[in-house]
Amino acid sequence: MTNVVMFIHEENGSYGASFPDFPGATTVAGDLDTLYRKAAEMLVFHVGGMAEDGDDIASPRTLDQLRADPAFQEDSEGALIGLVRVDLPGRSVRVNISMEESLLKRVDRAAEASGESRSGFLAQAAKARLSTHSGTTPPAE
Repeated sequence: MTNVVMFIHEENGSYGASFPDFPGATTVAGDLDTLYRKAAEMLVFHVGGMAEDGDDIASPRTLDQLRADPAFQEDSEGALIGLVRVDLPGRSVRVNISMEESLLKRVDRAAEASGESRSGFLAQAAKARLSTHSGTTPPAE
């Protein structure tokens, strides 16, 4: 799990969250509890998309590191600072697996029908199986 710093802005009873280390990752909610939940889900989705696109994903900076950044000081003016604890996806690695040929054909047909790559389909299937095994729900993607 990683702590990621977020800015929280309140306007007219609505709350917005943004992340200095992940420009473009934003969400809004009507209360802080919902904002934290949505922020964590959105951040995992955002970083997962970056990983799928092959973008470099730097480790989030600590609050002390951010405070030393003049841009952070300017951007954080008037904002609450929060920490969101998330399990960020990492970069994909190539693996070599073996499976029955007919099963592989079924996987490929299902992946194509859902508009996914074989790797993406198998990764989602593994996440679903792991969540069933561990009794937890996988992060929204």
